[in-house]
Amino acid sequence: MTKKQNIRNLSLEELQATFMEMGEKKFRAQQVFEWLWQKDACSFEEMSNIGKGFRTRLEESFFIDKIALDDQQISADKTIKCAFTTHDVKQVMEGVLIPTSSRMTACISSQVGCSLACTFCATGRLKLLKNLSAGEIVDQVVYLNNLAQKHYNIPLSNIVYMGMGEPLLNYKSMLRSIEIITSPKGLGMSPKRITVSTAGIAKMIKKLGDDEVKFNLALSLHAANDEKRNKIMEINESNNLQTLADALKYFHEKTESRITFEYIIFKDFNDGIEDAAELAQFCKHVPCKINIIEYNPIDDGEFQQADPEKVDRFAKFLEDRNLIVNVRRSRGKDIDAACGQLANKNKAILKEERVLK
Repeated sequence: MTKKQNIRNLSLEELQATFMEMGEKKFRAQQVFEWLWQKDACSFEEMSNIGKGFRTRLEESFFIDKIALDDQQISADKTIKCAFTTHDVKQVMEGVLIPTSSRMTACISSQVGCSLACTFCATGRLKLLKNLSAGEIVDQVVYLNNLAQKHYNIPLSNIVYMGMGEPLLNYKSMLRSIEIITSPKGLGMSPKRITVSTAGIAKMIKKLGDDEVKFNLALSLHAANDEKRNKIMEINESNNLQTLADALKYFHEKTESRITFEYIIFKDFNDGIEDAAELAQFCKHVPCKINIIEYNPIDDGEFQQADPEKVDRFAKFLEDRNLIVNVRRSRGKDIDAACGQLANKNKAILKEERVLK
């Protein structure tokens, strides 16, 4: 028996070629593509403008890898965290809807778990179980957009690939998902409303430049000297700051995009003026802006939040050097939905553990 193919892994052009090989008209591909991406079809049976005979053939040859909502939590600050399960072995990933006065942001995952083991991040303590497909990534956006309109009557304004996983280690699916999200034949969102965050994989940052991507790039920096960064981010040992600086300069030359540096600020670790001076020096490599992010403690208490006064002094030091600085206050902490807290701490993980056993 021929193994079914994931139909959402095919581009429109690939669908056209495949359908013509099946003896179908080329325009059928456009119809199916619209059902998959614009009408959010969960099954071939829903595709009502396609003959029953061809729907049966599609069912025999393909599957649709729709994710399902398994759990949902709403924070006191109106942040919504969703646990989604994959269609196959029911592995769990999380996505977060973050409403503010100025924007409606979907924070989405690119992997189930993560392989990078950053010491301050709850997700990094999970094993990497799966690279999500492009469809599974897009599904999170569609679901969170529907939630935004249902609860707040506002569509998504921004998408950040800052959930579970390292997007550049799932490069093909990440890029394909953004193609669908930004395509007029898909979700039609501007690439400038999308930010992909990386822990820092130099060769893949250069590949982004070669591919001349139009979306925004953020680097999770968190320390601007190698000794400190090595302590909290294992990836820095093979992608040190000079290597990253070279890759970022290459990316900027190719795309002319400004980089965002994400800097989680930890008490008595990277919150001093000397740390701010090192960060200011690193910022000279490329046009950039800096997001200083409040730390969200995880279970073992190894790190703590920096004192607000020190955060303010840190930010002022950078601003005095004409750098663009935003201090980000965390949202969704009461439901473990804030930055660095996504670790499937909900009822869905119990189901996943039973499956894996």
